[in-house]
Amino acid sequence: MKKIFFVIGLLGFSPIFAQDTEINITPDNSWFKAGVIAGVPVGDAKDVASFNLGLDLRAQYLFNPNFGIGVASGYTNFFGKDPVDDFGVIPLAGFARYYFAPEGLFLGADLGYGFLTNLDNNSGGLYVNPQIGYHNRDWNLYAFYQNTYAENDFDLQTLGLGATYNIRFN
Repeated sequence: MKKIFFVIGLLGFSPIFAQDTEINITPDNSWFKAGVIAGVPVGDAKDVASFNLGLDLRAQYLFNPNFGIGVASGYTNFFGKDPVDDFGVIPLAGFARYYFAPEGLFLGADLGYGFLTNLDNNSGGLYVNPQIGYHNRDWNLYAFYQNTYAENDFDLQTLGLGATYNIRFN
């Protein structure tokens, strides 16, 4: 698994280091995103949880007006069905987004590791989170499919909606 992350990292970030341009962080190209998500568990997760709510935290840098990269984290709480207790996932991921216009449709995806909480014999696994949504200067509204390919053949999947607010640097 470590080799897979290393290869993905080299392939994904090698164009960044190959550039000769200087990166200047400004309020126009970099900001934090903070918001909430809500979803319905599917797959293995629907048998043990009824719904989920969470916090979405991101830091983003725009290379140009259409393409951004960053880091994503947060917490998603899955409300367990009897007799299962609530459990959660804490993602640590990189993300990329493509914005078709300054306001309107975007496509994005997170890729990283999802740390599971309050589950016995399962610490986490590969985390993926593709998204499609609408954005403007201040808000992002999106639909997502989140999957953590966890240990012991347990896939923690959910379909949901999210909203984040852009917090600009001053």
